[in-house]
Amino acid sequence: MNKYFCINSIITQLYNQSNQNNVAGMAHYGINPEHALGISIPILRKMAKEIGRNHSLAQELWDSGIHEARLLAVYITDPSQATEEQMESWVKDINSWDLCDGFCNNLMVRTPFAVQKAIEWSNRPETYVKRAAFSLMACIAVHHKQLPDQQFEAFLDLVYKQANDDRNFVKKAVNWALRQIGKRNTNLNQKAISMAKQIQRLDSKAARWIADDALRELTGEQVKNILIRKAGKQEKEK
Repeated sequence: MNKYFCINSIITQLYNQSNQNNVAGMAHYGINPEHALGISIPILRKMAKEIGRNHSLAQELWDSGIHEARLLAVYITDPSQATEEQMESWVKDINSWDLCDGFCNNLMVRTPFAVQKAIEWSNRPETYVKRAAFSLMACIAVHHKQLPDQQFEAFLDLVYKQANDDRNFVKKAVNWALRQIGKRNTNLNQKAISMAKQIQRLDSKAARWIADDALRELTGEQVKNILIRKAGKQEKEK
């Protein structure tokens, strides 16, 4: 019988692999240690691979409230079965940046309502819901290859709107979205640079940090070379 046959078996496996030294390390990197067991991501990914997609089991794992169980739930949830109501419930439970980003990058970005939720959540006041909005925009910029530039230009307007938010976990996600949009193609690079310069002029330490950090990357040689390679590849594919 598969050792991951039921929720109780999985929870037992998680507790068997807990590491309190790692929990202390998580706190050092700004990860909320509450209800955490200190299990590494490679171990969780291995467990997820052995379990496979299991939507109902994922909900049970999430409901346990254990940090690593929720990360595991994100990995095994079937995005095609995820509902808006379920994702709204999950995002309100998030209390740590790593779970927030894992939720966006491994699950939300693959749902059919990813763009819609990124827009909706950008106006929400809760720290990790707002972070989820901009983390999701960054993930969409990487994974949704067919979306038109106009959608990302609309995201840039939302970046500008929220650039004054000085909460650490929010401003870093706003910055991440700005940078990822600006690395998508040459046109969006110029749009993102222009937006960053507008953000620079806002009377806000958070805004200046977001803009200065993004401009260093988006105007750098490494990004320029990446965009040149992308443009060359696109030209060959025509």
